[in-house]
Amino acid sequence: MGLSLQDGHDEIVLAVEAVSELAMRVLTRNGLSSAQAEPLARAMAAAERDDCRSHGLQRLLGCLDTMAHPRFNRNADPRPQEVSAAATRIDADFGYSLLAFERGLPLLVQKAQALGVSVLAINNCFHSTALWPEVEAITAHGLAALVMNPSHSWVAPAGGSKPVLGTNPIAFGWPRQGHPPYVFDFATSAAARAEIALHRRDNKTIPVGWGIDSDGNPTTDPQAVLSGAMLTFGGHKGSALATMVELLAGPLIGDMTSMQSMDFDAGAKAAPCHGELVIAFNPALLGRDSIERNDQAAEALFGAIAGQGARLPSERRYRARLRSDAEGIRVSRALHDRILALAGG
Repeated sequence: MGLSLQDGHDEIVLAVEAVSELAMRVLTRNGLSSAQAEPLARAMAAAERDDCRSHGLQRLLGCLDTMAHPRFNRNADPRPQEVSAAATRIDADFGYSLLAFERGLPLLVQKAQALGVSVLAINNCFHSTALWPEVEAITAHGLAALVMNPSHSWVAPAGGSKPVLGTNPIAFGWPRQGHPPYVFDFATSAAARAEIALHRRDNKTIPVGWGIDSDGNPTTDPQAVLSGAMLTFGGHKGSALATMVELLAGPLIGDMTSMQSMDFDAGAKAAPCHGELVIAFNPALLGRDSIERNDQAAEALFGAIAGQGARLPSERRYRARLRSDAEGIRVSRALHDRILALAGG
């Protein structure tokens, strides 16, 4: 392919652009429109670059399964609709979420800058990517961001034994001067489903507390959890947050809960189809004309955390990003060969 920076026995090293191009080839060769494929390929490359492999190239196989869903629209062409001065809605038209987000972003930013807060409701989207790239795209405009979505009902509520909730990620971002944004992005489940699947693939056990088997018993067997139910982090606290996500990114914006998304899937094992809630805040407008003082207060907070040796969220990703930009992205040769075959060689 002429894209390799360095070949090894077990790994191949690729530039970020090469990873994106490889994903793009697979997606378009299998019928996804270029408009839909481009942001998805970039997100996978960004995940590989930041050493978030569970959201990287390994998701391509699942993407092809999702594209086989009878309701998936490979040529979805989402268009934003202004709901109010502060709110924008965009119907993803049963395509992937990222194109809808990118097309809704300009109005989200414009309205937040003018009004102090703005909401983007994305409906009818198949979602298979992390939320932090979207958060970073918003913070790049000097805005704070809060993003969330349900998934499939894979997670048991605290005290329960049957799946009801989704993994229901929540992501937040705060813009910083002279530093990458403060960003966190985590599932309300004790672990990401993709992480459990990675343990299964590698024949590794999982920690106690990640999930239960189909009889409701604690287990360290990843397959038993994937067949049973995942658990929320923090017991009842994670369960309450997951329920909040169900409501805010489901009924609030006229979209599906995780249980409804699972019913919609009808056994196809596609990525979850649901809605996504995106909220942007303008610190410059809401901060009482004290931008510099407010920035100093925020930086003092971050300094107090980092100054005692604690790690700020996303620091690991940012370090990996610098390393990948300098040295390239290491991809296992076995995964690369499988993907290359999907791309047509």
